[in-house]
Amino acid sequence: MQTVTTLIATVISNVYAFANRRILQEERGDVPGWVLIAAMSAGLVILIWALAGPLLAGVFEDAVNRVTGNF
Repeated sequence: MQTVTTLIATVISNVYAFANRRILQEERGDVPGWVLIAAMSAGLVILIWALAGPLLAGVFEDAVNRVTGNF
């Protein structure tokens, strides 16, 4: 019985190691793609901030003025 258990454990261990090597080889990533996504995200944040920044600042100032009573 011990031999069968050892054999099963060895087979499972080998299958697990093979699967991990396979996954690590396939997940190398696409560096230029990630750089492009990061650059486009930063550009969108800058664009939205430039367009909506003054409006959001005005809304914030109005809210603070209403809370403090400075109309």
